[in-house]
Amino acid sequence: MNASTAALPTVVIGAGPIGLAAASHLIERGLEPLVLEAGDSAGSAVRGWSHVRLFSTWGEVVDPAAEKLLAPTGWVKPDASTYPTGGDWAEQYLKPLAEVLAGKVRFDARVTGVSRLGRDRVVDADREQQPFTVHVLSADGTQERITARAVIDASGTWSTPSPIGGDGLPALGERTASHRISYRVPHLKDPAVRARYEGRRTAVIGSGASAFTALAYLADLAKDAPGTHAVWILRRGIGGSTFGGGEADQLPARGALGLAAKAAVDNGYADAVTGFRTAAIEKSGEQLVLAAEDGRRLDPVDEVIVLTGFRPDLSFLDELRLGLDERLQAPAELAPLIDPNVHSCGTVYPHGVNELSHPEKDIYLVGMKSYGRAPTFLAMTGYEQVRSIAAAIAGDQEAAQRVELTLPETGVCGGAGLFDEPDTAKDGADGGCCATPATLRIGVGAPASTGGC
Repeated sequence: MNASTAALPTVVIGAGPIGLAAASHLIERGLEPLVLEAGDSAGSAVRGWSHVRLFSTWGEVVDPAAEKLLAPTGWVKPDASTYPTGGDWAEQYLKPLAEVLAGKVRFDARVTGVSRLGRDRVVDADREQQPFTVHVLSADGTQERITARAVIDASGTWSTPSPIGGDGLPALGERTASHRISYRVPHLKDPAVRARYEGRRTAVIGSGASAFTALAYLADLAKDAPGTHAVWILRRGIGGSTFGGGEADQLPARGALGLAAKAAVDNGYADAVTGFRTAAIEKSGEQLVLAAEDGRRLDPVDEVIVLTGFRPDLSFLDELRLGLDERLQAPAELAPLIDPNVHSCGTVYPHGVNELSHPEKDIYLVGMKSYGRAPTFLAMTGYEQVRSIAAAIAGDQEAAQRVELTLPETGVCGGAGLFDEPDTAKDGADGGCCATPATLRIGVGAPASTGGC
C-alpha cells in the first residue's frame, strides 16, 4: 500500500451495532473511518424490531471502544444486568454513539458497488496497490464514488430474509400471497398490526428464538382475542433440544424463552407440524393453504409469519474476490466454526482477522453478514471481530491475533444467537438434536420478560 492509499479512510458499510463499533475501534487506532448507512438513522435495522427484547444484557451489547468514546459526553451506561429492547439499544446507545462520531457517519447513503480502482475482478496487475472504489447512491438520487484504503461490510442481513420454500427459493404462490405474509416478529402492541392477527389462524414457520417470540406473542393475544390460534411449522422434528438450552444456557434469557414455550405445551395455543417443508401456498377463498414437498396440505390459515433466518446480500460486492463457503456464504475459514450441519451444540469460538480475510486483501464481512446463513451470532462476537480487524489495518499484528473475548457457553442444539436461527440445521433420526417427524399439539404461554431475539 502506498502512502496516498494509506491516508484514505476505511469505509464501514452500515451504522448498526457492529458498524459503529468498527468505527470506534478504527478511531482508537488513529485511523479515519467513514460509515455509510442506507437508512436515515443509526441502527435502522435494529429499529425494525424495536419491540423485541434481546436475550443479551446491556453489559453484553456495549462495545468497549465505543463506551470510551461516549464516556466524555456524560453518557451513562444502562444497568449492565438488564435486557434492552431493540428500541432501547438504538435510542440509548447507537444514536448517541453516532452523534459522537458526527461527520464520520453519513445517512441515506446506500452502497451500490465496491471494486478496486480501475480493476474489475479479472485483472491481476497491481491489484493490491489500488485503493477500493465505493459507489454510493444518496436518497436524492445523487451518485458518487469514494476511494478507501479498506472496506468493512457490516450491513447485516436484515434486508434479505429467507423465503418460505424448503428448497431455499420462494414457494409457488409466495409472491402472490405477499400481502398475507410477514418475515418479521409482529409488533402486537401496534393496533394496526394487532388487528391483522387477532381472532385469526396464523402459521409461524421457523424453529429459533424469533419463532418462539412470535408464538409467545400470539399466545398472549389469544387470551384477549378468542379464535386467535397459531400453527407452528418446523422443517425438522421435535426433540429434547427443540426449545433451546434451558437452564444450561449461560445466556439466561435465551434459555428462559425456550423454557417458557416448553412450559406451556399443554395450553392449546398452537398446533405444531414437524418435518414440513413448504413447496406451495395456495388460495382457499380469503385464506391460504400451505402444501409440503411430500404432498401434505394444512388446514387454511389467515396469515403466515416466516422466521427461517436471513441471508447476505452479496450483489454489490460482485467485483471483489471473496473467499466464501459454498454452503453458508460465510468466509471460508470461519464457516467450519459455525456450520449448523456439524456444530449442532456448543460454543462458536471467538475469531478475528484470520478467519475473516479473503483473497481480496483488506475487504472484511463482519457481524451478522459474516455468518452468511448460519445462526448463533452474538453482538460480543462482532465486537471482537472488528477489534481484531482494526488492529490488523493499523499494522498491529500481535493485537490482531490476540483473543480478547470469552463467550458464554450454551446447551443449545442448533444454537440461537442474538438474532434469528435459520431452520436449516441438520436433520436427525434418533431424537438427539432433531427427532423423527411427528405432529403434536403444543401451546406457548406469554413471553418471558427477558425473551427476544
